[in-house]
Amino acid sequence: MFKTYANGTKALKSVSFSLKPGEFAFLVGPSGSGKSTIIKLLIGEVAPTDGGIAVAGFDVSAIKPRRLPHLRRRVGVIFQDFRLIDKKTVYENVAFAMRAVGASGQQIRQRVPYVLDLVGLDMKANALPTELSGGEQQRVAVARALVNNPGLIVADEPTGNLDPARSLEILTLLQKINELGTTVLVVTHEKSLVDKLSRRVIAIDGGRIISDGMGGYYNYEEF
Repeated sequence: MFKTYANGTKALKSVSFSLKPGEFAFLVGPSGSGKSTIIKLLIGEVAPTDGGIAVAGFDVSAIKPRRLPHLRRRVGVIFQDFRLIDKKTVYENVAFAMRAVGASGQQIRQRVPYVLDLVGLDMKANALPTELSGGEQQRVAVARALVNNPGLIVADEPTGNLDPARSLEILTLLQKINELGTTVLVVTHEKSLVDKLSRRVIAIDGGRIISDGMGGYYNYEEF
């Protein structure tokens, strides 16, 4: 696929990759390499200039706006800056993601406690985000991405604001989610994070994929 923005910036140049159901992979590259554009394409936030994108059974390159909520039930996104609602409790933040896709009250009452227990926050359900540590806030973000039972989770720099110990906790949690059957794509520039796992690493630079393989890491220390 290709993506050129209105200002002439060529963000992606003939990028092509696929993920198998249940796979765990890293997408790595320096700032400005095209990682963020790929995330936007995967969730239908922008459309490709040329080429096709298939995600969770949806043709995202030609998706109609009314179908976007259905796509976003199948793709959960974890953002680096958490994007929690400060005035809502942990429970309410996670439940909000279900309400946004039309879930019933009964579905919310059944699903939210399960997901909070899965991420280790069942005892923090009534706390506000401001009462949590950075690692706990990121766990809320993970729960919110997971609550609609997506087939794919895209984690955008999920440990960028965390210390090494909390980073490892989040990485371990994502592994656990993957082991339950969810496909996970971790987008990062952190070499130390990728080095902790022997997983598939897709490296992008200058809008092109420069390597794609299992284990190890790319040889670009500046990433």
